[in-house]
Amino acid sequence: MVKNREFIDTLNDLGQKREPFFFAINFATDEYILDTKDVLFKLEGKKNYTKKEAQNSLHVRKIYTPQNEYQSSFEKVIANIKEGNTYLLNLTCKTQLSENVDLEEIFHAANAPFKLYVKDKFVCFSPERFVKIKDDKIKTYPMKGTIDASITNAKEKILSNEKEMSEHVMIVDLLRNDLGIVAKNIKVTKFRYIQEINAGDKNLLQVSSEIVGDLKHSWQDEVGTILSHLLPAGSISGTPKKKTVELIEQIEGYDRGYFSGVFGYFDGESLDSAVMIRFIEKTKDGYVYKSGGGITIDSDIEAEYQEMQDKVYVPML
Repeated sequence: MVKNREFIDTLNDLGQKREPFFFAINFATDEYILDTKDVLFKLEGKKNYTKKEAQNSLHVRKIYTPQNEYQSSFEKVIANIKEGNTYLLNLTCKTQLSENVDLEEIFHAANAPFKLYVKDKFVCFSPERFVKIKDDKIKTYPMKGTIDASITNAKEKILSNEKEMSEHVMIVDLLRNDLGIVAKNIKVTKFRYIQEINAGDKNLLQVSSEIVGDLKHSWQDEVGTILSHLLPAGSISGTPKKKTVELIEQIEGYDRGYFSGVFGYFDGESLDSAVMIRFIEKTKDGYVYKSGGGITIDSDIEAEYQEMQDKVYVPML
C-alpha cells in the first residue's frame, strides 16, 4: 500500500476526470512526481520528447560494492529466509561510477522500451513493464531470471535452473495475489518466456511471465487506489511483500530513492507503466548505478554477486 495518501487521491481525481497524467513514485512510496517539467519519458509508443543523436555510453570505470560487503548483506538475507521472515528478497546495492556522465545523453542513447530522465537527478532505461491497463484488462509482467546469452545452451540452462524456477514461481504467485486484490479472473497467460536484452557489450536472456485480470468498467475512477494496492512492485521487493520491504530497509543500508520505484502514463482511458531498474543517479558523492537480484534459500553468493555486476550497463542504440 502506498504511504503517500495525496498520491492516491490526486490520481483518483485525475482518473475520474479522464485527464491524462504522467507519474513516478519512489520505492518507499512516500515521494512522487507528476509534473513533467524537466522530465523526459518513453513508454514504448508514448513519449514526450524529440529524439536527439547521442554518442554517450558507460565507458567509465565501475567501482562495485566489495564482495565482502555484498556477502555480509547476502548472509543476513539467508538468515532471515531460514527464520521464515522472507522467502525471496531482492537485494540491491550501489556501483560507483569513476567519472561524471551526461544523464540526458544516456537517456537518448539507451535502447530500451521504457525510459525516464529527471533533470540533474537520475536516468533509467528499463526492460520491465509493471502494469498495463487497457480495455478493462490489467496485465503485469514479472521479470525474474537472468543469464549471459553467450553461455552455451543459455536458454536451456536458465529454464532448467531450480533456483531460478523457484524464484520466478514465487514472484508470479505474489503478483497473482496482488492483482487479485484489484481484479477478477486472474490467469497466467504466459509462463517463463525468454526475452533477449541488449546489455551494452553483451546480451542477456531474461525470463518473464504475463499475468492478466479483469477490471470493472469504471476502473479509471480508482486508478490511484488500484496502483496503491500493487506497489511497491513485487519483482524488485520480494515475498511476503510487507515484511520483505522492512528487511530491505534494514539490510541494504542505503536509500533506494526512485530506483525500483514505478513510472507510467495515463492517457485518459488506458495506462502503461514500468519498473525503474537499470538506473543511474546523481548524488552528492558522484554518479552511482543501482542494481541487484533476487535471493532465495538456493542462491549462490558468487552467482548473485556476478548478476549484480552484469546488470550495470547501458543498452546502446
